[in-house]
Amino acid sequence: MNTPSPASFRRRILLAVTGLSPQVVTETLYALTQADEPFVPSEIHLITTVEGAERAQLSLLSEHPGWFHRLRRDYGLPPIRFDAGNIHILRTPAGAPLDDIRGPEDNLHAADFITEKVRELSADGSAALHVSIAGGRKTMGFFLGYALSLFGRPQDRLSHVLVSTPFENNPDFFYPSPAEHIIYAERDKSRPIDARTAQVSLANLPFVSLRHGLPADLLDGSARYVDTVSAARASFAPLTLSIDLAARRITAAGRTVSLPPAELALLTLLARRTQNGDEPLPVPSKEVGDPELARQYRAELSRIKPAADPDEIPRNFRNGMDGDTFSQYMSKLRRSLGKPLANSLIDDGGSRPRKYRIGVDPSGITIIPPSRNRQA
Repeated sequence: MNTPSPASFRRRILLAVTGLSPQVVTETLYALTQADEPFVPSEIHLITTVEGAERAQLSLLSEHPGWFHRLRRDYGLPPIRFDAGNIHILRTPAGAPLDDIRGPEDNLHAADFITEKVRELSADGSAALHVSIAGGRKTMGFFLGYALSLFGRPQDRLSHVLVSTPFENNPDFFYPSPAEHIIYAERDKSRPIDARTAQVSLANLPFVSLRHGLPADLLDGSARYVDTVSAARASFAPLTLSIDLAARRITAAGRTVSLPPAELALLTLLARRTQNGDEPLPVPSKEVGDPELARQYRAELSRIKPAADPDEIPRNFRNGMDGDTFSQYMSKLRRSLGKPLANSLIDDGGSRPRKYRIGVDPSGITIIPPSRNRQA
């Protein structure tokens, strides 16, 4: 299935980091809209420091010089939502704005802020992001690019703007003008240069999307940089499974999940079969129960709940576990684990008839038995 063009999405977002050079915004906007396959943003968002925000507002959004508004007029661009509300100042967790990124603590605050903003904007399936890492401090660009790798979708893009000399890093240059516009070279103030002769283009930077390896709670809730990176690393590490029968919880893929006894017993049954090298477990018949499967399940449940009430075990287990009961327990187990973790842990063979096993190497499975003195 082909991904629709980013230009076809309802929300088209240009997201950039800037520092003391707000012209990165107009340079990138120019390159995007004048490309062979234009991407005209419907909105622009900046992430910057306190001084960066002031410079952006005065140089881009003011009545004069108002370079953002001038660019729109010069090239007949449609309305683009970009105002002071779309300039996001880096902040600490307590909400204090950052004047600059001066040390490790500021660096971590910037990473968290940038990661959360990318997560927030990429959560909208109707949006396509174009992320520019050309502005701001190098660490800001790195965090922005890495955050897009963590949360980016097929419709999202990453780029760095390229400007020809002698216009690169010139504070008086904002974009190639359609008519003659004389400014002076940065290194030779006596040398006049015409802004309309500048060459501005984008270097598109391919990135590997790690989004599908992240837990749902990081995709749906607030995201700290360190937590998100740890989750991404865990998704690429060899999968392990630890089952603590006394605590009634499992740990896998960097997550710990508590499970009710009934679901924990089924997961432990599958894990023990995988440890023992048994064949994948087929779903029992709906008509005829499987007595051996019922025996194995009861054994696991008795380890978790030694004094379990017999009524807690379905009556049809007494003649074997049937297919309907097995499927109900499996559905509850999957819901308790959550879809990403369930898909990682439980291998159903991929085709019908389903045959279940734990998708972890036997050496990576640990079952911690309950203490002999554990009270029921």
